[in-house]
Amino acid sequence: MAIALIALGGNLQQPERQVSKAIEVLAQTPGLTLLQASSLYATAPVGYDNQPDFINAVVQMATEIEAPHLMQLLLEIEQQFGRERPFPNAPRILDLDLLDYDGMQLDTPLLTLPHPRMHMRGFVVVPLAEIVPDFVLPSGQSVVEWLTTNKHDDVRKLDPNSIR
Repeated sequence: MAIALIALGGNLQQPERQVSKAIEVLAQTPGLTLLQASSLYATAPVGYDNQPDFINAVVQMATEIEAPHLMQLLLEIEQQFGRERPFPNAPRILDLDLLDYDGMQLDTPLLTLPHPRMHMRGFVVVPLAEIVPDFVLPSGQSVVEWLTTNKHDDVRKLDPNSIR
């Protein structure tokens, strides 16, 4: 079994519910076993500012599904949730990113592993640090080291009791 790290995010149609439901869908998908799920975090949008805040999380999964097939599955789940891609950084119901797959290095038109920008995104690193604090980013820093050297106060952990 391989260990996969998947980032989840969304900012449309009750995003807390969308991200939570996506975690449930992943946990119930044959070939995937949920090992850990982070808390939900709220963050301001990046790239295109005229949109609602995002809700983000990271999950750690054990899987028998090969990395390219897992990425295809993630894209299919996004479609099931109604994901549209009208322009880069557009508002979305659900975004699923394969961050890491057993430390594999891969660069194809469909998938680059590890995710090339994860170390630039507090909304990925903060929830990742919650569940896998010793994970080493492509930059060479552990997520805990990253937290001590990078600004991330814009990533706000949600109170689980406030989630609808």
